[in-house]
Amino acid sequence: MSLYSAETRRLTKRRFTKLFLLGVTLILAAVAVGMFFTNQKLGPDQIASAQAQAQQDYERSLEQFGRDLADCRAAQGTDRADRWPPNCEGMVEPTREDFQAQWYMPATFDFRETFPSMVTTLAALLALVAFIVGASFVGAEWSSGGMMNLLLWRPQRLRVLGTKLAALLVFFTALTVVFSAVWTGLFHLIAQARGSTAGMTSGAWQSIALMELRGLVLVIVAGAVGFGLASLGRHTAMALGVTIGALIVFQFGLGTVLELAGVKFAEAYLIPIWMIAWMDKEVKIEDSNSCDFSSAAGGCQPDALTLTWPMAGAILAGVFVLVVVASMWTMRSRDVT
Repeated sequence: MSLYSAETRRLTKRRFTKLFLLGVTLILAAVAVGMFFTNQKLGPDQIASAQAQAQQDYERSLEQFGRDLADCRAAQGTDRADRWPPNCEGMVEPTREDFQAQWYMPATFDFRETFPSMVTTLAALLALVAFIVGASFVGAEWSSGGMMNLLLWRPQRLRVLGTKLAALLVFFTALTVVFSAVWTGLFHLIAQARGSTAGMTSGAWQSIALMELRGLVLVIVAGAVGFGLASLGRHTAMALGVTIGALIVFQFGLGTVLELAGVKFAEAYLIPIWMIAWMDKEVKIEDSNSCDFSSAAGGCQPDALTLTWPMAGAILAGVFVLVVVASMWTMRSRDVT
């Protein structure tokens, strides 16, 4: 059996891997079931019901306004006058436009509008699983002594570690492709049964496919980073500890310091905004404490910074290369003990 086949078998046969995949499958199934039962397809009956409810609320508000106006006028010149506006001026009479029928519509699953957020959900869950499984895959080998035994059989250090990483990334690539295909088909069926698939042109499908491709890259990078950090520390806890530390220091500590210091576009220094920019192609950050005056734009507008997916991709590529190269370098230079 080749080294790659052995490592792939070792990865897929681990109970840790199976339990995490089962867990993420159950979570995704719960999301899909929840979306199915909390949405419904809009038809003439739902539209008529929403219009009737809007009209009913409008009439009820109009009647209440009439009573309030009568009470206000009756209170003028008495000790109750201070409860109402002077001379009853400023009381706003409701209009029909204040009660739009669309606000009373039941939730419906619009595939084109809603499914991108489901793609992000899938990518985030699979990236988390890839990170933890990748860290455990190599970390358990180091802590149990399995790595030393393997190097007695195959003494090429870089080849052994590289093959392990390749097996991990190929496995999660295939897994993400399968999950994405099933996820897309499942929610397309949900949209047909409990919503709408209108507007799904070839361009819209291409946009979804590209978003799922970006999700695949996110999963691969997460798996490689977890694997690399655990290899650097030669223990699974190394990867998890660095991640927890980064969240505490960079998300809470750094975020608080930047906010107190009044740093412009402080969100750009935090991790989640770059993940959003990567998945959604771009995200716009505004500085509410600034003013960019423009007569054409209607006066004072806050300064804005747009983060794009190429910028986020460069950061992902940099992290991937840094962690993988560092893990390979330490594998070659440090003693295996």
